[in-house]
Amino acid sequence: MHDLRALREQAVELRAALRRRGQEQALAPIIDRAVQLDGDRRSTIQAVEERKAARNTLSQEVARKKKAGQSADEEQAGSRALGEEIATLESELAAAQGELDSLLLQLPNAVLADVPAGGEESNTVVRSWGEPRAASGVAPHWEVGEKLGLIDLPRGAKIAGSGFIVFRGAGAGLVRGLLNLMLDLHTREHGYEETWVPVLANRAAMTGTSQLPKFEEDMYALSTDELFLIPTAEVPLTNLYREEILPEAELPKSFAAYSPCFRREAGSHGKDTRGLLRVHEFDKVELVRYALPDRSAAELELLTGHAERVLQLLELPYRVVLLAAGDTGFASAKTYDLEVFAPGVGKWLEVSSCSNFTDFQARRADIRYRPADGGKPRFVHTLNGSGLALPRIIAALLEHGQQPDGSVLLPEALRSYTRTDRLT
Repeated sequence: MHDLRALREQAVELRAALRRRGQEQALAPIIDRAVQLDGDRRSTIQAVEERKAARNTLSQEVARKKKAGQSADEEQAGSRALGEEIATLESELAAAQGELDSLLLQLPNAVLADVPAGGEESNTVVRSWGEPRAASGVAPHWEVGEKLGLIDLPRGAKIAGSGFIVFRGAGAGLVRGLLNLMLDLHTREHGYEETWVPVLANRAAMTGTSQLPKFEEDMYALSTDELFLIPTAEVPLTNLYREEILPEAELPKSFAAYSPCFRREAGSHGKDTRGLLRVHEFDKVELVRYALPDRSAAELELLTGHAERVLQLLELPYRVVLLAAGDTGFASAKTYDLEVFAPGVGKWLEVSSCSNFTDFQARRADIRYRPADGGKPRFVHTLNGSGLALPRIIAALLEHGQQPDGSVLLPEALRSYTRTDRLT
């Protein structure tokens, strides 16, 4: 969410930021209306204060006249009239504030200056690691997974519908091994606090991290209880300190959590639907950091490096892609995507997005810190990244590790977790 003062005083800069996203024309009417409503709101607040002051003066005059045994009918009538005006104005004020809040929730974050303008075609590969395996002779992961009895897509569909997976035998062990490797790495070597979080979140929590209202159609909801199945552990982790003020000395804070994740993937019908590339429920280890504003740029590089380390241990060649403004998520100010190459399907697969949200989420969730010098509380900066998401990682492992005898060789770092060096 944007600061009202910034919206009022820096509307030109906000329009420029939206232009880099390619959204200025679509969102300009929202900015115009928000600026107008903010002006009306401030005028109404002033009018209410003036009438309350006048009513207080009349109330004092009523008390004086009654004490003196004089009639105060005129003053009482005036006070009642002012009360009615105040009630009308406060009703108008509430309506204006409600509309203004709704409009502000529709405006995306402003991307940082080093984010390139343009859409997906302007994304930039900033570095790469490892050499992708040649695609020749490599079978797609769903064929390997089915042949080795690791993945049972038909029974997953029978239970819950397409886009839901059953991992079996060594496949289930692979899932467990990957999760344990990631959590051990991030907690023991990278200093994250391991956290176990609910998989349900309320509307306030989902709004705080910007999933709502924009992406409500992508959520699985329990309408009776006004709860949502989380699309990522980012939601509960970021909301741990919603509506709280932290001491500056406690920053940065860092959390790692495993959770199942649920996404309808609305609009994705027919796109990458085979195998594990696009599913409705998947497992993920999420990384979330709270940072001081002047440290969030460096924190993004740190967090991205932590996610990269997982890929290096898994011996999966990858590239780091800086997303252009038009391809950057709604709440993000800057995002790196980590992509691994899957030779069996011949595609680069996104396995992590590492983002700096600046104070955008913190404003929505009211997460602040008190400076060490005792100054006025300020909003923290929040960051998050997948560390990592499993389905596509498993797809890449099954395709990169294929051997001539049909088995799949596992990376050395994973073998102590799976208790085997290969899947057969």
